[in-house]
Amino acid sequence: MQANRTTPARPQPDLSLDIDLSAVLAESQAMSKKITPDAGPWDVIVVGSGAAGGMAAFQLATSGIKVLVLEAGRMLDGQKEYRTMEWPYQSLRRQRMPPDMRGLNVAEYNFVDRPYGNHPQFEKYRKLTSYAGNSFTRNWVVNEKENPTTGTPYAWVRARILGGKTNFWGRGALRYGPYEFKARSHDGYDADWPIGYEDVKGYYDKVDVLLGCSGTTEGLDQVPDGVFQTPSKLNCTETVFRAGIAKMGRRLIPGRAGVTTDGLLNNKYRQRCMRRGRCGRGCDLNASFHSPAALIAPARDTGNLTVRPYSVVREVLLDEGTNKARGVRVVDSLTKEVMDFTARVVVLGAGTLDTTRILLNSKSGRYPHGLGNTNDVLGRYLSEHIMGVRGSGFIPQRIGKTPTVDDARPVGPYIPRFRNIGQDKNPNFLRGYHFQGGGGAGEYPNHAHGTPGFGSAFKSSVRKYYPAPIAFGGFGEVLPRWENRVLLDPEVTDAWGIPVLKFDYRFGDNEKKMVADMADSIEEMFRAVGAEDIQVGKEPLPEGWSIHEVGTARMGTDPKTSYSDSWCRPHGIANVFLADASPYVSGGTQNTTWTILAMCWRTMDFVKEQMRAGNL
Repeated sequence: MQANRTTPARPQPDLSLDIDLSAVLAESQAMSKKITPDAGPWDVIVVGSGAAGGMAAFQLATSGIKVLVLEAGRMLDGQKEYRTMEWPYQSLRRQRMPPDMRGLNVAEYNFVDRPYGNHPQFEKYRKLTSYAGNSFTRNWVVNEKENPTTGTPYAWVRARILGGKTNFWGRGALRYGPYEFKARSHDGYDADWPIGYEDVKGYYDKVDVLLGCSGTTEGLDQVPDGVFQTPSKLNCTETVFRAGIAKMGRRLIPGRAGVTTDGLLNNKYRQRCMRRGRCGRGCDLNASFHSPAALIAPARDTGNLTVRPYSVVREVLLDEGTNKARGVRVVDSLTKEVMDFTARVVVLGAGTLDTTRILLNSKSGRYPHGLGNTNDVLGRYLSEHIMGVRGSGFIPQRIGKTPTVDDARPVGPYIPRFRNIGQDKNPNFLRGYHFQGGGGAGEYPNHAHGTPGFGSAFKSSVRKYYPAPIAFGGFGEVLPRWENRVLLDPEVTDAWGIPVLKFDYRFGDNEKKMVADMADSIEEMFRAVGAEDIQVGKEPLPEGWSIHEVGTARMGTDPKTSYSDSWCRPHGIANVFLADASPYVSGGTQNTTWTILAMCWRTMDFVKEQMRAGNL
């Protein structure tokens, strides 16, 4: 008798890996072919479409100025690519990247020689990404094999897609305050900004109203208050922690998020937050601030904005007779065709490091070391945040209690800076740090990975502790120093033949002492609240992990000691403006995005005034 034969079942397609991007890819290719140097004219060229480029384009286009935005990546289909509501069971690989893709990890950043993508262990992968590469971001972050870096270890996160990193940013909307703008006046180190908080406060307020910012009024100088929409609430676990550290004179406050919780009347592309969590995948309601929906789309609706994708900007072109920029040189990322686009004004908003790379590559007879770089300041004073110190534990009052929905919010709470504030003067280090984190029951019980046992006893233990975990990680200010810098590598180029950045950047003694204090203080807080199973991570993450680079084109009043003026222009060059964080003198402990948006708005108001006056 012949045995029954069954046809093997065909593997089920993994829908999370099979997103149909054919339409947006075709649109991007058609736009890049259509928009040539002859398709203008444009008044202003904006490089980049993230927080800086998006805000610059919005402010100028809505004022009637013809703008060309040059984006190095493609366009974005947010409704398909923001996979906010995808459940874990929909991904056969449980949200891991495809087998031919790989993200760098902590050890590899520190021990693999640069360029990272050249290492033999990564040969089998088609794409090597930064640590930020995952199932949801893999199509947005760059391929390290095509975009190498050299020099000291650095975890540089780059996204080449319309909107850049605003598509998956952490949504922290903290303002710089007097302790940042006038840091030298507080501790005597380095230099003050040539402007103060009062010069930017009104622009922070405008950004809050335009884009939406949730938070609570606290009256703290180290994190100034804003124009807030309805905040996220602390959950039960966090309120216990708050009460415990209050006895130490420290605060735990709801996170401030660049998210509209009440809705906006000024943008048809955005809806209010529905408190679903999972914001790091991109929000398909656009409640979270994403440049494509919040800024680029409304700007395009004016008819004054043109976006050209696949446009890798190599350099700014200088008219040496007038000492003004006449445009930029672009390499098409698909065809590798080289084109020169011209305009009256050039705005660089590609992000601190890419903007610096463009400026260093902008060489001429007048500026052989980069546009306006007459004093070797360009590329120096690179700063960011040092991260990695982490405390975790369980709040005993919540162990065994009924779980609640605790993670349906855009950001968790944070502990504002308390070191070197007011009467607190730490003798070991300058500046300070804050903590971000939170607790309670999340969508996934991460504490299960550290729970011993197996079987029913293991499951019971996981459920018992599910409402009780809490964890916080530190963000410390890295002092701006002359020796911390980026420069051009004389030999290595990217896939488009453009010289790449070489890093010469290390955490210093001040940061190491700060990290030690950070670890002591978070353990102290966990003990003060009576937490159980306290774990403290004391090792910093690799340089660059924070994604908060600032300062390589620092502003100042003296051209001998700074690169740009108080309006973010290279000294002596009237029609080039820096819209990102490259001109910042210091960065404090705060996330940078909200300051980028406010400072860019201020700079663009100046551009509009100068254009109306006929000076540009």
